[in-house]
Amino acid sequence: MDKKEILDKIEYVICCVGAFASKYSLTNAQAYAYLRRFSGIDFLIDCYSAEHTLSIDDAVDDIQSICLRNGGRIL
Repeated sequence: MDKKEILDKIEYVICCVGAFASKYSLTNAQAYAYLRRFSGIDFLIDCYSAEHTLSIDDAVDDIQSICLRNGGRIL
């Protein structure tokens, strides 16, 4: 993986965390902690090649679903 690809993934994850935080009225730190705990961040990184082709709103919906499956409670 080259440096540009790593930076693109980081930027994408940051964007998704911010969108998730906004949608659910959380701080960025709270959103990151929640997504980290319930595998949302791992999903974004592992599925980056497909997820980054979708809208940010779709990605937020996807990570919300993943977190629910892994014990998260944010609806």
